[in-house]
Amino acid sequence: MDLHQLMIDYGYWALLIGTFLEGETVLVIAGFLAYSGYFQLPWVIVTAFAGTFAGDQSFFYLGRYKGIAFLEKRPLWHSKTDKVFDLLLRHPIKIVLGFRFLYGIRNVTPFVIGASRMHPGKFFLLNGLGAALWAVAIGYLGFEFGDVAKAMLGEIKHYETHFLLGLTAVGGLLFWRSTHLAKRVRESEIKSRP
Repeated sequence: MDLHQLMIDYGYWALLIGTFLEGETVLVIAGFLAYSGYFQLPWVIVTAFAGTFAGDQSFFYLGRYKGIAFLEKRPLWHSKTDKVFDLLLRHPIKIVLGFRFLYGIRNVTPFVIGASRMHPGKFFLLNGLGAALWAVAIGYLGFEFGDVAKAMLGEIKHYETHFLLGLTAVGGLLFWRSTHLAKRVRESEIKSRP
């Protein structure tokens, strides 16, 4: 079963779980499905906000309680966590507001922020604002992408399955590329150590 059909079958629940765990691809597809009449865009945005906010709060508290010791046991995360700690030291507010838009370090960032001992109240407020900005921006992107696709392809109903499969494939390819490159960088770092 493809992601498109899964979202049609399970509706907003699939969107909630998808944005809790990851998000971008799921939300773009949900925005496109709202354009196609399967969902309502305001509910797509509210559901995506709830999912991403809850997921990031969970990972923040996991990082807060498991901390650096947990990170030490995951060598493949080191290059990403080092990058996030560095960015967090220089731009803490900007990172909390915008980490959802930083491809490649998005998933590990709330955990690292928790491990950095940022005050939970500060993270809660900034995370809420960042989640709202992300849900609106990416939800509208998917919706507007549907409009552009319709203008380019004519009658979108004839092509929507192929279009969504292509969109899902591109998202999967980008995810694979990101994780594959991170693994190669990490392996080269391990080999270059004395």
